[in-house]
Amino acid sequence: MNLDFSPDEKTFRQEVSDFLATELPVDIREKVRLGRRLSADDHVRWQNLLSERGWLGANWPKEHGGPGWGPVERHIFDEECAAAHAPTIVPFGVSMVAPVIMKFGNQDQQSHYLPRILANHDWWCQGYSEPGAGSDLASLRTRAVRDGDEYVVSGQKTWTTLGQHANMMFCLVRTDPEAKKQAGISFLLIDMQSPGLSVRPIITLDGAHEVNEVFLDEVRVPVANRVGEEGQGWTCAKFLLTHERTGITGLGHAKQALRHLKSVAGRARHRGRPLLELPSFRHRVVKAELELMALEVTHLRVLAAARDGGAPGAESSLLKVRGSELRQELSELTRRALGPAALPFFPEFLYGDAQLDAEQAENAAVGVQYLNRRKLSIYGGSNEIQKSIAAKTLLGM
Repeated sequence: MNLDFSPDEKTFRQEVSDFLATELPVDIREKVRLGRRLSADDHVRWQNLLSERGWLGANWPKEHGGPGWGPVERHIFDEECAAAHAPTIVPFGVSMVAPVIMKFGNQDQQSHYLPRILANHDWWCQGYSEPGAGSDLASLRTRAVRDGDEYVVSGQKTWTTLGQHANMMFCLVRTDPEAKKQAGISFLLIDMQSPGLSVRPIITLDGAHEVNEVFLDEVRVPVANRVGEEGQGWTCAKFLLTHERTGITGLGHAKQALRHLKSVAGRARHRGRPLLELPSFRHRVVKAELELMALEVTHLRVLAAARDGGAPGAESSLLKVRGSELRQELSELTRRALGPAALPFFPEFLYGDAQLDAEQAENAAVGVQYLNRRKLSIYGGSNEIQKSIAAKTLLGM
C-alpha cells in the first residue's frame, strides 16, 4: 500500500482546506475549538453548506447524489475538517441509515429518503438500545404487531443521541416473538411526531442534554416504512453498525487532540521544565502518537477494502476499540497536563453566558471533553463485545 499522497490527492486536500477557511462560519468554528455546546441550528447551518457543495454525503456513491470519493479522499476530508474545528457531521442520517436504505431499501424508499437526507430535510436518530438490551442488542423487547398495512409499536429505547432534535428514527423492533432472537427483528423508519411517541431527556455526567429515552405507546407505523423483509432487521442492523464503528475511529479528531495535547504539555511546567520533557509523561505521548500512526494505516486499509460499496468487515470492530481507547487516552493526558486547572467546570460558559479568557475557556473544555469521552468505549457496541467479534470472526476463536 502506497502511503504517499498523489499530486491529485494533495490538490484535493488544498481544495478542502480552502473551502473550510472561507465557508466554515467563524462562530461555529470557535464553538468547536473551545468545546462549547453546538445548537441544532449550528449543525444544520454547517451541513447545509456542505450539501450545497455536494460534500455532505462524503461516503455516498455518485448514483445516489454523493461525490463518489474513494477512501483516501474521505480520509483527507475528515482530517482537514477536524484540523479546522468544523463540527462533526451528525451521522445518523448520512452515515448510518442512508447506507442501509441504499443496500436494503426499495426504490420508493431510496427516492424519498435519500434526497431528503442530503438536503437536511430530515434529522434522524437511532432506536437501537433498550434498558437491558444494549451490548446484547438482540434481546430487545420493543414489539411491533402487524395490523393490516400498519405495525403497532410499543416499547422503550434509551441513549437516543440528539433525539430531541430528530423528526425521524430508524428503529429495531421485534416482529416475531417466537423466532430466535436475531431472526424475529425488523427495521422500521418511524416519524417522531407520531401519536404515542414521547422523548424524555437524560442529562449526562458533563451536564449535557445529548441523549434521551424514547417511549412508544401503540405507535402506528406504515408497513411501507419497513426496510428489507420482515425478520431481516438484524442483517440491516449489523450492516449499519459496521459503518458506525468505522466512524467512531475518529482519526481526524484524534490527530487534532494530539496536537492540542502537545501544545498544552509544552506550556505546562514540572519543576521548572516543560511537562513534555518529563520522561514518564513523554513516553505516554510518544506511545499514543505511534499507535495513532498505526491506526491510520489500518483505517485506510479497511476503507480501501470497502471502496466498491460493501460494508467494512469485522475489522471495523478493531478500529472502534483502538480508536475509542486512543481518544480516551489523549483526553486523559491533556487533563493530566493541565493538572488542577482542569478541575473547574463552568456550565454557564458552555451555554455561552460567561466571559472567560482564552486560557480559562480552553481549560473548561478539556474537563468537559474528558468526561464526555468516557462513553466512546461503550457506544456502537461496547469494546468488550467488539473484541469478542474480532476473536470469533477474524481469529476463529
